[in-house]
Amino acid sequence: MKELGRRGRALTALLFVIAGGIGIISSTQTWFTVVRVDGAADVPVAGADAMPVLAPLSLAVLALSAAIAIVGPVMRIVFAIIAMLIAGSLGTATLVIALEHPVSAVASTLSELVGLMGEEALAPMIASITGTPWPWIALVAWGVLFLGGIFALLTARHWKVGGRRFQTSSSTPHDGPIDAVESWDDLSHGTDPTR
Repeated sequence: MKELGRRGRALTALLFVIAGGIGIISSTQTWFTVVRVDGAADVPVAGADAMPVLAPLSLAVLALSAAIAIVGPVMRIVFAIIAMLIAGSLGTATLVIALEHPVSAVASTLSELVGLMGEEALAPMIASITGTPWPWIALVAWGVLFLGGIFALLTARHWKVGGRRFQTSSSTPHDGPIDAVESWDDLSHGTDPTR
């Protein structure tokens, strides 16, 4: 477990990037094809139109991947829980859409073409709604994100602490004489050399 903990930061960030990246890509891909009753051309519906929260929450996941790598232990746990909540909500919504092919998922795209609003008005115009693999691919991404959140919760306390490159060392008081260079060094460290 300690070995996994040492690589936990990188692995967690990688899982978050994979999930967020797949989410962004899937938001631009065709999730459904609508066959119209009137015989007009089939209407492709992108993931972002089928599920409007898909792209923004996928971007949030990408932001979490960067943030979780630089925060302290408490915020790691908070961000891991946020990632799991996003995974759960997107996973539930994606599963419903993938299984049911609801009219609501294609309504906005179809409304732009025919000029009618509301599912009741649009439903009679639809002969069939055919799904593509993209909702299922997105669903796998949310599973990866959930696992990344669990992994972060289990290993976050073993992650290495950030480097000390930008931390200043505390200066100790001098008992002997202080020259001009030492005075400037003390000022740089926040100590008043006149005391």
